[in-house]
Amino acid sequence: MTAEAEIPVKIHLVTKIRLEDEEETYELVVFGHYYKKNNKIYLTYEEVQEEGTVRSVVKVDGNEATIFRKGVIDMRLKFRLNEQKSGSHMSEFGSLLLSTNTRGIFHKESTEKCEGTVKLQYDLFMQGAHAGEYDMEINYKEE
Repeated sequence: MTAEAEIPVKIHLVTKIRLEDEEETYELVVFGHYYKKNNKIYLTYEEVQEEGTVRSVVKVDGNEATIFRKGVIDMRLKFRLNEQKSGSHMSEFGSLLLSTNTRGIFHKESTEKCEGTVKLQYDLFMQGAHAGEYDMEINYKEE
């Protein structure tokens, strides 16, 4: 099966990070693309940072998800419900071993139009040390 046409979407991403008694929230609104291939959904978008551009791809396949980031940083995070999965993060400063322990994966999509929500709840570990509890919500809607 080939990929369906890429549909332009507006992506609203909110990430809440809790570590000990601290909580931070990051929010990003970008324009990107949505497409389906082999019953998996893909969201692609670019982030412009001070150091340069990062192209991100979020792939959701049932109870699994993967986030790829390529550019001034290269990162790969995998998510599978109730499992610890290995990942990586590389930048000009070197590479880090990452892992996720996924507490929740949720994907809901409209049947009438191109819009939906992806939620990921996970613990992130860097070099084996707990780096926080993450709640990520990605809302997308055809523009």
